[in-house]
Amino acid sequence: MPWTKSDYPDAFKNLNEYVRLKAIDIANAMVVDGYEEGRAIPIAINQAKEWYKDASNKEKSELKSKDITDHEKTENSSSDLADEDVIVEYSDNDKKWRVITKGAKRADSLHDTKESARKRAAEIIKYRDAEVIVKNKNGSIK
Repeated sequence: MPWTKSDYPDAFKNLNEYVRLKAIDIANAMVVDGYEEGRAIPIAINQAKEWYKDASNKEKSELKSKDITDHEKTENSSSDLADEDVIVEYSDNDKKWRVITKGAKRADSLHDTKESARKRAAEIIKYRDAEVIVKNKNGSIK
């Protein structure tokens, strides 16, 4: 059962109204995509706080009128990729090192140095049952 504007986890209680609504919206979407509630809640709070920093008045207004309980499972959701290995590889197109989860459509991030990309990959797998695969510039696995 999805959380609502009046029925939500205690962790959302002390958030400002917009952050709380966005956190409920994000957490509901994550649960539909297969995340466990305990994992979705802290992620949703952090993402909602980030969203709030840059949200326009229009976005805040739209959020107030949005049905935050209505979500459909997305294809290749993050939970489907949660335990996949993370690859560090050089992108000739971007001329940077990219960090991408195996099976993902988009890179997590791009980095000027291989070491920076490795650090980001290590952060990603910290709470996963996955490994970092580091490739050389030519694509061979190190």
